Amino acid sequence: MASPAGPRPTRLAVMLSGGGRTLLNIIDAIDRGELPAEIVLVIASKTCAGAERAQARGLPVLVVEGEIPRETLGRILRDHGAEWVALAGYVKLVRIPEGFEGRIVNIHPALLPDFGGKGFYGGRVHRAVLESGVSQSGCSVHIADEEFDHGPVLAQARCPVEAGDTPESLAARVFELETSLYPRVLADLFAGRLQPEAEAPRTEPR
Repeated sequence: MASPAGPRPTRLAVMLSGGGRTLLNIIDAIDRGELPAEIVLVIASKTCAGAERAQARGLPVLVVEGEIPRETLGRILRDHGAEWVALAGYVKLVRIPEGFEGRIVNIHPALLPDFGGKGFYGGRVHRAVLESGVSQSGCSVHIADEEFDHGPVLAQARCPVEAGDTPESLAARVFELETSLYPRVLADLFAGRLQPEAEAPRTEPR
């Protein structure tokens, strides 16, 4: 007897601005069966390697430069049947469309609320962490609101800042954490195992 079909995959839109590593990580998690989702659209803020990688994987890609008006973004997401949005290195401010409150998720390469906000992305984040002299860094997954790197934190993972670290070496260590944390939190959200309103931040040891 055939086994019953699993739950319908969540229809996910991904928004990016750069190389697309986080998008590829999400795709790989879907392919491994760890994330029950289907990517129905990739929105890029400019022509970039991430958009090209998405096209190479056969995904629909839409390049929209600049900040997308709330109504426009809502129409785009609804036209593609998206249910959730994952930000994957998207550097423009997102205006949350009606119906997507609490359904747009971001991962940030630092331990929020520190080292976040306008202009804190990529190597700038890791450089600021090193200049601050803190002993730990990591990544944070949070529900996006209409401020940069703000909104309820769902989960964090930590790693040490090591002597002799450069922004590049620290970035590599943090991204290793991101590869497991982001798909796992998305899967928990989609399955209803994680409730943003009530969930306290979780810190996962390195």
